[in-house]
Amino acid sequence: QVQLVESGGGLVQAGGSLSLSCAASGRTFSRYAMAWFRQAPGKEREFVAAIKWNDGSTYYADSVKGRFTISRDNAKNAQFLQMNSLKSEDTAVYYCAAQGNYRGSVYYDDLYNYWGQGTQVTVSS
Repeated sequence: QVQLVESGGGLVQAGGSLSLSCAASGRTFSRYAMAWFRQAPGKEREFVAAIKWNDGSTYYADSVKGRFTISRDNAKNAQFLQMNSLKSEDTAVYYCAAQGNYRGSVYYDDLYNYWGQGTQVTVSS
């Protein structure tokens, strides 16, 4: 079994920062990319950021570009999301996801094989 465990969510004021972590454990699995998605109340889950595991290429949703930074630590089997200049519209449950083999894109949640349980991020205005 593969487990992804997120940590680091919480409550922050608008303009503040939070850092999320996602640790992978369990059996060894091939990994093309890892990503963060989020889901706000009453909305569809949406792409936030992704990173290719082999070369570290990064991809961002337009809504977070310039404010969020995704990174990885291969040795620790972990990925991170640094969120700066947070806005109330960033409030959501944030999910860590892993795509085992290349499936055509990093942007769509149905292409990811493994998911964490989610961590709540609340930005107060």
